[in-house]
Amino acid sequence: MKKLQTYGFLLLALLISGSVSAKSEVDSYIGAYAQFGEWSLLPSNSQYASSLGVGGGVGAQFEIQIGPAYSPTRFLLDVGTGAVGGWTAFSHIPNAVATLANQTDLDGERFDYVYEIYDRSDNYSNIALHVPLMVGVQHKHFYLLAGAKVGFNLWTQTHATAYATTYGNYTTIGSTKGVPMPEYQFFDRKKMSTTQSSKLNMDVDVCFEIGARLGYLTNDIGYDVPQQKTEFRLAAFVDYGLFDIHVAGTNSLITMPGKYDTDPRSANYVYRGTSMIDQTQLNDILRTDNFAKSVNNLLIGIKFTVLFQLPKARECVTCSYRSTIRSHGGSRRGVKYEE
Repeated sequence: MKKLQTYGFLLLALLISGSVSAKSEVDSYIGAYAQFGEWSLLPSNSQYASSLGVGGGVGAQFEIQIGPAYSPTRFLLDVGTGAVGGWTAFSHIPNAVATLANQTDLDGERFDYVYEIYDRSDNYSNIALHVPLMVGVQHKHFYLLAGAKVGFNLWTQTHATAYATTYGNYTTIGSTKGVPMPEYQFFDRKKMSTTQSSKLNMDVDVCFEIGARLGYLTNDIGYDVPQQKTEFRLAAFVDYGLFDIHVAGTNSLITMPGKYDTDPRSANYVYRGTSMIDQTQLNDILRTDNFAKSVNNLLIGIKFTVLFQLPKARECVTCSYRSTIRSHGGSRRGVKYEE
């Protein structure tokens, strides 16, 4: 974080030094942007691989361009706000096994009920508000921006899917794995799913953007080649989160019903229509115990921007002409010229 602040101060100092140069001009622009790319959540010190997904957003920005008149090189300062949405999924999740001991079957035999979960995938949908502050430089057709974005998560939801195989481990006949017996709640590869609301913490992203200004037929800018009032840009960008955005928790990977028995004579018996698998909840892995020490945000993609130059006050040519006349003895009734 200290390095980020240092680089930010250096870039701002460079911008200010350019703005106070002898013949510098300041132009202001407003515009809008749209971006699209790949969104990942990166867990650290974890047995889980990074997620993969898609993300995109739109926003508005205000830009100041500073530099000598008719120079192909200018300094840039950008601020704005935007909304970013994305979908990403963890698909490489270790299998989970749970056991309910000392169950009773219809014949009064005792067994352990085993519950295996595998081929699990957890996907996250998220909408966040971003406030960027970026500085940079443009030269002829190309430009570069770097800075930071503060992100406030507005809405997050997780949807988990998995397959379950249940069976009994008997002391007499062994395992019944692979033999479906609905009356005992034994299923082979039954699909299950859970949707929950989730949370992500506030984030600060380090941002880098490099691209080209589109539609320029010449690199020259001068009195006979006026500056364009509208700019179009196409760029590649990277946003990397500095903060741990996940809300740590102590939930287990699955939550099973509190009371269960396969004996139909028991008050806790679960019927076929409401099987135990249907009542089992897949918990949000970001909020489970020992998932990861931290989770960082990463968004990489392309960005399209359109900017419109704001009107600005021009130097008063008439005022300068009148001042010249007065200095040569001119008056309201006439003009006197001195050779």
